[in-house]
Amino acid sequence: MKHENAKYLRPQHLSGLELVRDICCGNLEGGSVGSTEVTLTPGKIKAGNHTADPQTAGSVGLLLQVSLPCALYADGPSELCLKGGTNADMAPQIDYTIKVFKPIVEKFGVHFNCDLRMRGYYPKGGGEVVAKVSPVSELSPVNMTERGTISKIYGRSFVAGVLPYKLAKDMATTATRVIRREIKDLYINIHTLQEKDMACGSGNGIIIIAESSTGCIFAGSALGKKGVYPDKVGFEAAEMLLRNIRHNGCVDEFLQDQLILFMALANGISRIRTGPVTLHTKTAIHVAEQLTQAKFTVTKADDENASNDTYIIECQGVGVTNPHF
Repeated sequence: MKHENAKYLRPQHLSGLELVRDICCGNLEGGSVGSTEVTLTPGKIKAGNHTADPQTAGSVGLLLQVSLPCALYADGPSELCLKGGTNADMAPQIDYTIKVFKPIVEKFGVHFNCDLRMRGYYPKGGGEVVAKVSPVSELSPVNMTERGTISKIYGRSFVAGVLPYKLAKDMATTATRVIRREIKDLYINIHTLQEKDMACGSGNGIIIIAESSTGCIFAGSALGKKGVYPDKVGFEAAEMLLRNIRHNGCVDEFLQDQLILFMALANGISRIRTGPVTLHTKTAIHVAEQLTQAKFTVTKADDENASNDTYIIECQGVGVTNPHF
């Protein structure tokens, strides 16, 4: 695998590459901070204990994204010790990974658990998650085309370190008010909390999750920043959630691209109903087709519940099998 990019290699990128290299007993060339060209030649996928630590607030969730598909085809269980930022900007919060990504990817036959041992925030990181992954013989296709009705809305609004608890309350209050403008008949249960012993550094944020009657899960989230009022953070998360349930799809805009590789690897035809197809998803489809020879099609949904921006992503997976089973 060769990757050339105008952006130089950063510590979190290098940590992910080294993690994958270790799992697949591969050879990594150009693996140094500042490099713009990297070559990874994979070998045999190896079970066991693997650790990744960028020593920054590099996203733990992104480290899991690159390592989980490899660990699934190992010759035994794997334990991934992932360190860095658990709630980082421009990446899925660990709460999203556990509450949204995990239950949906399990529909493919994936089995893993996440032990959240310490939360870490920008800029130092310091978070730690241990994921235990069970190997599979092959992945099953999924059919997620019936959204149903939204049946539950809940969330988590938090502050950590030296930040005052009032920020968590203000974020939750604003988010609840915004959601109630559109969804009036459901109780919205957003827990507010102040993290102390289980957090490294200071930070604040919110994640709001909606579940449907057919098992679809959506989320909206936001992190606080210096100079940004908590009302704005809560508003951003609520609007993100509402945007992702208005199109009557079955996955949100952030889960789309995370499922593409599993669709490509599965044995059979997978179909997922979604809202507007993101650039991340289009890129993931292109890369997956190049690497696996899987075939994707994206078409507009034409049923009575579809809006102008509702789509069906379909994939004929290649049915990769684990040679150790």
